[in-house]
Amino acid sequence: MRHIRPDRSDRTLKWEVRSLPLLLARIVPHFRCYPLRSGKRRDFEPFAEICERMARGEHRRPTGLSEIVRLAGNMNPSGKRGYVPESIIQSLLEMKA
Repeated sequence: MRHIRPDRSDRTLKWEVRSLPLLLARIVPHFRCYPLRSGKRRDFEPFAEICERMARGEHRRPTGLSEIVRLAGNMNPSGKRGYVPESIIQSLLEMKA
């Protein structure tokens, strides 16, 4: 799924892509060819790795999902979090046991 949405915080329009196949086919190759110049550049490779792991189905196993949560938890350190990555990983490890 992709669409344009208004962002009221900075009065801009944002183009959102939420389709994993589209992310892997268009977005990831684009930013590998044309790297970001902002601070988001640091988060791109972990983001791309998460997409690739999900395409392989790793998110369907507790150990794979734990690794994805760990990677995502290290991204955008100044952003707000609705969860604590360590608590999600601990829950997944408890499910595995």
